[in-house]
Amino acid sequence: MYIKIDKGLLEKACREMIETILFCLPNAFKGTIYRIGKPPELVAERITSGIIEDDAAKITWGLPANSEYNFPGKPWMEYRDQPGRALEAMAWCVEKQKSWTAEDANANMRSVRLQVQGQSEDFYHMEPVLVRKSDLKLGGAPPFVYPVNFEGEVLWKDSPFVVVAVIKIHFHPYTIKIGSHETKVIKKLSRSLVTQLLSYQLHQESTRAMEQLAADRINACNLLADSLRNSITKSGIIFNLIKQEIGRLRDQWEVLLLEKNKGKNGKVEAIQELNELLLSLREGDGVLYKDLSNAQHKFLTLSLPPQTGENWVTKQIESRWIKLLERLPQDSQKQATIFKTIDKLKKALYFGQDPENIAQYDKIPEDVKLELVDLLYKNNDHFDASSLERLIEILENYALDMPSREPSKKTLTQLKALAETMSQLERNTNFLLHEVLNGGADTSLDSRS
Repeated sequence: MYIKIDKGLLEKACREMIETILFCLPNAFKGTIYRIGKPPELVAERITSGIIEDDAAKITWGLPANSEYNFPGKPWMEYRDQPGRALEAMAWCVEKQKSWTAEDANANMRSVRLQVQGQSEDFYHMEPVLVRKSDLKLGGAPPFVYPVNFEGEVLWKDSPFVVVAVIKIHFHPYTIKIGSHETKVIKKLSRSLVTQLLSYQLHQESTRAMEQLAADRINACNLLADSLRNSITKSGIIFNLIKQEIGRLRDQWEVLLLEKNKGKNGKVEAIQELNELLLSLREGDGVLYKDLSNAQHKFLTLSLPPQTGENWVTKQIESRWIKLLERLPQDSQKQATIFKTIDKLKKALYFGQDPENIAQYDKIPEDVKLELVDLLYKNNDHFDASSLERLIEILENYALDMPSREPSKKTLTQLKALAETMSQLERNTNFLLHEVLNGGADTSLDSRS
């Protein structure tokens, strides 16, 4: 593997990642992580695999007795795409550096069992774990020689990344879709695995450099590094996942209001109008033009609270329009239309908070409805356990006809528990930091919990 860490630490990091994913995604039941070795061999080896029990209380760990990917693994030349051989999802993830989602087990063109035996497998998502080439420490060794695909093209020639691992998550039948919420969660968590592996590597290097220090000092720093690693990488990820889940609920709330008011989605309409205005400039080859087009399309994939969304529109869309109009001046009427449409987009962000729109929805009591809107649209910049607990309580109301009400309630409950655990780790970190800086104290970790 490109990242040099102890095998035990590698397995620990992989198990923590699988555990986080399985607890965050109620429709997932099994996770496996494969290590991708150094080029040119790129040996794919199964590191660990876990299956969560039906009550989500325990994960059973272990590797299947027979698998081509068990130690010593399977080299690139044996799993790459080539004529006369069954296509593998592993080859796609490694070569293309892209994910593969088997949303229909009976139509998975990269299922080896389906191609060879005519038998369907299961439903899964595979995500490559990418590390920037610039982050790899070669220690004076010559650069890597990358292998080629069947057509003779060098892998990752124009990519700034290498693939160091592949995450495979199995789902219950027909609960996973290409580009779904679950795939986005796995992609985000795959990035945290890179951070964790690099931090393990840094941890090992710092440990070797500190061998001259006293044993109690080394132990304190090791505990501090472990707590920092967990609190920094996991707290931020978990908080982002909470915000993403609340954003999903916010989108569904606005859909409910649109159905009640029989109106159109103001954000979609405004972006469509801006896209048409952009096309009328006929500057499709310019970098600024492309950046603006990408920003406008990206906006519809985001789910942001109104204030955050308005800031995003100002920085990512409005500022680019201003620069573009400086290069390509338009008549005053067209410019006015452009900025009027941008204002329309900003106002559309507040659709779900508009009292007239809210009044049309009568499935839940008025006070609960107003509280729900406040919880969905508040601009939190830190974890608020009490607000999250209240949102979970409101989601228990069966009269609230949001499609993801029940799954979101389960997901937020699990994320809240994980976030509270991370808060405890942060308290321990503060204590350990005090220990390292001041050389000891009378209090213990337990007394500060």
